Amino acid sequence: MTQADNEAARLAAPANGEVAISVHDIAKCYQIYDKPQDRLKQSLVPRLQRLVGSSGRQYFREFWALRGVGFDVPKGETVGIIGRNGSGKSTLLQIVCGTLAPTAGEVRVHGRVAALLELGSGFNPDFTGRENVFLNAMVLGLTHEQIEERFDSIAAFADIGDFIEQPIKTYSSGMAVRLAFAVIAHVDADVLIIDEALAVGDAVFTQKCMRYLRRFRETGTILFVSHDVGSIVALCSRAVWLDQGEMRMSGPAKEVAEAYVRYCTQQVLGEETTLRALKENAVASTPMPVDESTRIDFFDNVINSDGWATGDAEITSVVLADPDGERFATFSGGERVVLTVKAKATRFLQSPIIGFLVKDRLGQSLFGQHTYDEQRVRAAEAGDLLEATFRFSLPMLPNGEYSMTVSIADGDPAINVQHHWLHDAVLINVQSQKLRYGLVGIPFEKIGLDIGPSKIPPVSS
Repeated sequence: MTQADNEAARLAAPANGEVAISVHDIAKCYQIYDKPQDRLKQSLVPRLQRLVGSSGRQYFREFWALRGVGFDVPKGETVGIIGRNGSGKSTLLQIVCGTLAPTAGEVRVHGRVAALLELGSGFNPDFTGRENVFLNAMVLGLTHEQIEERFDSIAAFADIGDFIEQPIKTYSSGMAVRLAFAVIAHVDADVLIIDEALAVGDAVFTQKCMRYLRRFRETGTILFVSHDVGSIVALCSRAVWLDQGEMRMSGPAKEVAEAYVRYCTQQVLGEETTLRALKENAVASTPMPVDESTRIDFFDNVINSDGWATGDAEITSVVLADPDGERFATFSGGERVVLTVKAKATRFLQSPIIGFLVKDRLGQSLFGQHTYDEQRVRAAEAGDLLEATFRFSLPMLPNGEYSMTVSIADGDPAINVQHHWLHDAVLINVQSQKLRYGLVGIPFEKIGLDIGPSKIPPVSS
């Protein structure tokens, strides 16, 4: 992405009032020395050479961790930063927080910033958890009296028990991030900056943090780095993809995440197999009709689906029907259905796998399955036709828009090559008169409530 593209992406950010974070053409260069003595030479020799009128010699190599990165984050928006290790994500966040100075460019942040960049960053390992709470909260702008008022709430959020009175150096990485997150959750910040901090937490604490972040994004601004693409899609409205220090893509979180997953898949495959983007050949999608009397509508969207292909296998059709094979566009939810996915092998496949995932509009995977667990390893020759059948009870989905991702791969669930991946092979629109809870509902055999007179004898006066 060129500098002009970066500037265009920055200016095209959705505006909803005040800009909380403005990153303008940021660059960061590090000096890499091959030998320790080269540092001393670099500090002395060039100066002496300039005094005698000769050009100064350079004893280091330049490494550009960031180059020409620019975007705006409006107040109240959540933006995710994705990219492989070494792409410059952490460097960018440190510059935004002000703990690292850029080589070029400008960053402006409006409001109080609370950052969680590294495990235990800002903690003194010899201080107790209690002492570090006061130290960190004061650095973030709270007074001693305010911290005293909130300490019990901070300790309860961290939930590390008596370790709050022990030195930080005795903590596990998970305990350290619990305490650090608990502090930033109680400092009344306007902007939260989080760098892969939730990766070390247990499931219970991670869910607690995600609930807090969802509440916070209603009024605050979040810049969030994670290798978990699902978290980026679920939490963020937009995403920025960094690659080798440059901004490769910026836009809606779902679109950026899909492009990044395709890129990572290509990197795993290497040069031997080239993924072919499907969007170039796709025709314009037609809008889904909305019928107030319809509960669940299914639309075959294979021809319009985006994704990638290696050319070794191809999904040809996706059909959802009742157990008798009757195809219907409308289901109520809860009934028995049969999903049939047909494919064709254009080259030899040692162990073909066909699978599907149903996702909500944010790209979160709700349920799915593949054929590997139910099959003995069978090869497919070039020209063979494959037909996968999945029989299950349709979940009771809440109202909204959904899509089904379908793919064919070769290998096993742990190690495989995805030969044809369709993001939106089936589009699903759900409208129900009944209120349904959670991401996925299930049909209940019975729901009852018995009400009778109390069996507790009245208290005599």
